Parts: sequence; C-alpha cells; structure tokens
Amino acid sequence: MGNCWCGCNPSIYRVSSNVKSESPKNQSPSLREGVGPTKLPSNPEEVEDLRRDTGVNPLIAFTFNELKVVTGNFRQENLLGGGGFGSVYRGFIGEDLKKEGLEPLQIAVKVHDGDNSFQGHREWLAEVIFLGQLSHPNLVKLIGYCCEDDHRVLIYEYMARGSVENNLFSRILIPLPWSIRMKIALGAAKGLAFLHEAEKPVIYRDFKTSNILLDMDYNAKLSDFGLAKDGPVGDKSHVSTRIMGTLGYAAPEYIMTELLTGRKSLDKSRPAREQNLADWALPLLDEKKKLLAIIDPRLEGDYPIKGVHKAAMLAYHCLNRNPKARPLMRDIVDSLEPLQIAPDPPPAAPITVRTETPVQEAQREMASCN
Repeated sequence: MGNCWCGCNPSIYRVSSNVKSESPKNQSPSLREGVGPTKLPSNPEEVEDLRRDTGVNPLIAFTFNELKVVTGNFRQENLLGGGGFGSVYRGFIGEDLKKEGLEPLQIAVKVHDGDNSFQGHREWLAEVIFLGQLSHPNLVKLIGYCCEDDHRVLIYEYMARGSVENNLFSRILIPLPWSIRMKIALGAAKGLAFLHEAEKPVIYRDFKTSNILLDMDYNAKLSDFGLAKDGPVGDKSHVSTRIMGTLGYAAPEYIMTELLTGRKSLDKSRPAREQNLADWALPLLDEKKKLLAIIDPRLEGDYPIKGVHKAAMLAYHCLNRNPKARPLMRDIVDSLEPLQIAPDPPPAAPITVRTETPVQEAQREMASCN
C-alpha cells in the first residue's frame, strides 16, 4: 500500500535499500545511546529515565500482581491470542485498582514469553519507546507497562473486534462488506502516513493483517511496534532491510490486494501459481474484464464497480516493480478518501397503513370482545 519504509516477503516487489545493515547505529537513539546488554532497564524508574527525553505520552507502571487481578490471574477464557512474543489477555481495570488519571476500562495485556533474552527485552522496550512518543487515532494506544523481575508486559486499549486477519479470513464471521474494507484500508494508510511524516519518521516493519486491529466501529489501528526503528531523514526516503517479523508478513503493498481478493499474501494451500498473492494478482488488477473474477466471492457482487476499479488500480500502482514509482502514503490516503461510502442504514421499521377510522377501529375491537 505505498512507497513506504519496510521489508517485505521475498519476491520481486522488494523496497529499495539505502541501509546496509541492522547495526546499532541504525537503531533509535533512545535504544542505542548508553544502552548495552547489561544496561537495559530492569524497573519502572529506569524505564522512565530512558523515556524522559522522548516520552510525551504518560504511561502507567503496573505491578505484575495488579495485572493478575485485572486478567483473573491470566485465565484461559481471557486469552485473546498470541504469537512469537507471548500471549495477549483481556482485562478490566475497575474502580478497585487505583491508578491516577485512569478510569475503569477494558484493556489488552500482552505478556512477553519470559525468556528474558536481550532481543525480546529490546523489542518490548521499542514498543514502550515508540508508542510512548506517538499518538494518532490510527495507532493503538499504549496505556502502560510492567517491568518487574523477569516480567515484561504491555497494556493497551482493548480493540473489541480483534485483528483484520481474524475478520477478513474467518470462516465463521460474516464477510466484511466493501464499505468496511475501504474504511480499514484508509485507516491503515493514515496510520502509516503519520509515521512516515512524523518529525522523526518511523519505520514500521511488521505490517500485516494480524497487526492491524479494529475497534467496535471498525476503525483500524496499527499495533506491535517491537520491530519499529527510526526512519531516514532528508533525501534518503527509500529503505529496506532484511526480512522482518513473522511468517505471513506483508508489506503495505499487499494489504489493499488482500482486502480486494479476500486472499492472504502467502497461502501455501493454493495452487503453486496462486500462492504468492502479488505475483498472481498483479497482471489482473488493471484488466477490467478479468478484475471482477478475482474479487472476493464472499462479497457476492455487493460492491460499486467503479469503486472496485479505482481500488484495483491503486493496488496495481502500489505493486509497481520499481519501488520509487509507487505512490507515497499521503497520496494513497488522498486516493482512498473518495472511495469511502457509508454503510447501509438499518432497515426502517414497517409502516402500518390505516384503512379504517379510529371510531371504526374501536368498534371492531369492542365487537371482538363480545
């Protein structure tokens, strides 16, 4: 979904690189200056010392016992999901948990897997640093953290509808309608545009449908900044590094195509020529006669034809083999704005047509009682 700073799946659609290594000098200043393997923060005081110069968002330090209370001791029925980092649980902060400036609310509690490795600790810290200095409607809000003994936990706002992955590819949930898909595309694009245009640009290197979360109104928010890093400045606008993230990672160029086709960026269960979504879809996106054949069949044709054509052409340009020819994220936002359509209103209440006068109606009711 655009000319952006991130790695991608191993294919011809890789973003060009001005960065030659993942050396510490290319990491965020907040994570590299004076922070070695033995100097990563081990308690909230040290975390706040590290955040002092960049942490514009107030974060709350939770104890591990407090998180046990709000998650019901991490009960299995409160498990929302998991990944390479560990598990995420739903929790509720009630009035009994006195935290200054914090009203009762539902939360998501991400517990890192506890191996206490330097890499795991560093990724946890990256989220605290980046989300502690970024605030935008299309970025998930970090409420606080726990840094106690070997426990490394992050506390976020609760996203009621879960991930785009779970909604888009579910065999149980109702298929996402066209209007919601375009709303998700716009929200994700706005989040990336904000990161790219920040005073200190941020490279968000784990962009995939499982990391785009949805609130109750299907507002899309980017989550999981463990692999984020400081972006380039000046004229060095195109960067890429080694493949980041987990299996199924999709560069922004893929997401629009996933929303159009209802297919995953990489699907080994499909025939060989259809396994890589971009390779399969690219030749078809600018062919009006063939395009409708690859649109998600679960939409059952319920979409605006002109809107589909425009969205497909945007995806086509985003998949240009020359990364520098792809549109910028701001241009993508501008292109998606006109594609937004209001969801269908709920059906109106049935209208009762009166065929008799009030007197006749009363006489009829009295007669029926006799």
